[in-house]
Amino acid sequence: MKKPKAKSEPAAAAKARPRTRSFRARSRYTPAEVREIFRRFSVQRPEPKGELEHINAFTLLVAVVLSAQATDVGVNKATRALFAVADTPQRMLELGEERVGDYIRTIGLWRNKAKNVIALSEALIRDFGGEVPGERDLLVKLPGVGRKTANVVLNMAFGQPTMAVDTHIFRIGNRLGLAPGKTPEKVEAGLVKIIPDEYMRHAHHWLILHGRYVCKARKPECEVCVIADLCKAPEKTNSVPAPLVELKPLEPAELAAQ
Repeated sequence: MKKPKAKSEPAAAAKARPRTRSFRARSRYTPAEVREIFRRFSVQRPEPKGELEHINAFTLLVAVVLSAQATDVGVNKATRALFAVADTPQRMLELGEERVGDYIRTIGLWRNKAKNVIALSEALIRDFGGEVPGERDLLVKLPGVGRKTANVVLNMAFGQPTMAVDTHIFRIGNRLGLAPGKTPEKVEAGLVKIIPDEYMRHAHHWLILHGRYVCKARKPECEVCVIADLCKAPEKTNSVPAPLVELKPLEPAELAAQ
């Protein structure tokens, strides 16, 4: 019987050695560069706002549910009249599925969305006294509510520093190499890990607006980008180079002054 070949010491040692992943293995940017990216976003848009129109936490929740595979502009056109007559779960339930459908008929998948709006209204009344819960685990149990929708509501209605990864943020995370990932969950985890705490509150809006109006899917407008010199995306279309030296971290006094 042949004896199994002994592994060479370097190979065996490499296998036994615990795997470690550096910051750069997850992101193309150093911590200081990430901080500078979001510092610039904060200067460009000090108080970023979501573009879905809403009256309260409930109408925000409904608007986000309706926005799946639809534009914010299209959802706003449909919900202005809807929310004027139904801005609470009880009023929405009284309106009924058929009439809700009439209001949102211009939105894609409107039949299924009308069912979900009525079902989540029923669940809010039955399980939460008509109030929108401020916890992700509870929100995702509602009909039509996934992790992204829950994160948007937690961020906008409850001020929680969540990261809701939509198509824009997913593209930005991968195109820039800011937080590469094959799934929205991977990109979310990567962004949450690298973005400084002081910028997390508005980070998801900054990235969405940057992706929607500057780093566009078909043709990014690099010539007007506030982080063009920091950007390490292969698709970058201007000649502004990325810094050759690492940026110094901001001092506590500088952070406090922002």
